[in-house]
Amino acid sequence: MIVKHFKEVKKEDVNVEGAKNTTIRWLLGEDSPAPNFYMRLFEVEAGGHSPYHTHSWEHEVFILEGEGKINTKGKSIELKQGSFVLVEPDEEHQFENTGKGVLKFLCMIPKLNHK
Repeated sequence: MIVKHFKEVKKEDVNVEGAKNTTIRWLLGEDSPAPNFYMRLFEVEAGGHSPYHTHSWEHEVFILEGEGKINTKGKSIELKQGSFVLVEPDEEHQFENTGKGVLKFLCMIPKLNHK
C-alpha cells in the first residue's frame, strides 16, 4: 500500500511541443507497484493548455478544480469541477484552461503505455 500527500511528489513542467503553462506530478508512476494504471495530476495555469495530440491508449480524467475545455477534432467541450472524461485510443485531444484560476485534473493511463 502507498499513502502520500500529492505535494510530496515532484512537480515537473510538461516540456513537450504544444504545451503551455502545464505541470505534471506522477502520483503513481514507473516506480510504483501499481499493476495496471499510472495516476497523474496535471495543473494548467490560466491561459495554458496541454499539447494537441493523440496516442494509442485510453485515459480517464477527473476535473478536481477550475474551468476549461477539451478540444478534439471539430469541437470543444466545456469542463468544470466534477466533470470526467474518457479519451479513447487514437482520439485527438487537448485540455485548455479557460478560467482565471488553475485547472487541476487527475489522469489515469494504462501502465503498459505511458508518457
